[in-house]
Amino acid sequence: MPNVARILRVCCLLAVLSAGLAGCHRAPDEARVREAIARTAQAAGEADAGGAVESLSEDFDGNAGSLDRNDLVNLIHLAHLRSEHVGVTLGPISVERRGERLVADFTVSLTRGSRLLPDAAGVYQVETAWRREGGEWRCYSAIWKRQL
Repeated sequence: MPNVARILRVCCLLAVLSAGLAGCHRAPDEARVREAIARTAQAAGEADAGGAVESLSEDFDGNAGSLDRNDLVNLIHLAHLRSEHVGVTLGPISVERRGERLVADFTVSLTRGSRLLPDAAGVYQVETAWRREGGEWRCYSAIWKRQL
């Protein structure tokens, strides 16, 4: 019987090690970008400027120079100070690898509730470009176009 107990201990040890290794496994890059987009949208809807720009690179460029990282922070801070709300709803996100970069396409719906962005309500098609900075994926470019 001692051999059976030993075998059981070894099996339990292997099971614990396997579970530990599975927990350490990082999500695929594409999934990490999808998660970052979802966190960004949620933070923007909650007027959390820090959370909304957490995944953006320092040199982020929105719509060819029309909005940079600091502009976005200021816009969200102003909405928060005015107690205004912008609803943010994401559509499906597709992510494609292009060399060392990733490109994510999705739709986003913005709902009214803000005097700052009354004309901005609607559905937008968005294309974002991502690069690895350190161990994290950062969005360095976004282009959006109003659909509805």
